[in-house]
Amino acid sequence: MSAIVRQPLNSAQIEMLSALAQLNSEEDLRALKDALSKFFAERADREMEKLWDEGVINEQVIEKWSKEHMRTPYH
Repeated sequence: MSAIVRQPLNSAQIEMLSALAQLNSEEDLRALKDALSKFFAERADREMEKLWDEGVINEQVIEKWSKEHMRTPYH
């Protein structure tokens, strides 16, 4: 049996738990999920812009991605 290593929560995790404790309805949960989705989408967009500006990605790279087959093989 492997030992479980317990680490204290960081400040972001504590804030999230505090926010979750305030949810009183499914509507509140949906609103929080929407806000989190928007947050992570904006962060991903900023990172993609950064990679574009640094020349890491360009139209050719994106075209190559569109032709990649990355499905998980199920045998």
